[in-house]
Amino acid sequence: MATRRGPRFKECRRLGVNTCGHPKAMERMETVVKSRKKQSEYGKQLLEKQKIKAYYGIFEKQLLRYYKNAVKSKDRTADALFKTLECRLDNIVYRIGFANSIRLARQMVTHRHILVNGENINIPSYTLKAGDVITLKESSRTNELFKVNFLDRQSFSLPYITKDLENFSGVLERVPLREEIPVQIEDQLVVEYFSR
Repeated sequence: MATRRGPRFKECRRLGVNTCGHPKAMERMETVVKSRKKQSEYGKQLLEKQKIKAYYGIFEKQLLRYYKNAVKSKDRTADALFKTLECRLDNIVYRIGFANSIRLARQMVTHRHILVNGENINIPSYTLKAGDVITLKESSRTNELFKVNFLDRQSFSLPYITKDLENFSGVLERVPLREEIPVQIEDQLVVEYFSR
């Protein structure tokens, strides 16, 4: 299975946003800003598309497939795209707080630490539905890293996810609205990039 393995902090500085969620990712940012040239319209569109890939830890082929499905949906294309991406299993594991990065969340899913409605699912791109319960496996609750991540990130909450701290679980209450999704991306530029 392919995974993104490039330097995360360097990518964050190049994109201008903290896509990996690490507090030190944007240090030394001012040196990057000084060296920036004026961007073309295409350059802006490309940058926004690359931000999506960095936020969700996906590749070009996957993003293109998600975009094609979003075009076919009844919703606005950008909204449908972000709703699908946000409901990926690895992303929800990260949003609930089991992992402190999307990379760790993906690893937790592939290594079978996560249960969805009591079933062991090891596909990071698995699309969750409203009402799905995501639980940390009983045997994995003794792992200090997972426990600390979950308990330390309890203050971070999103309106479409509820957490159960006692049972190490979370519920995707509903499909999120675009304005609730915590990613700094100009949707229209992404749509323009793909519809060229």
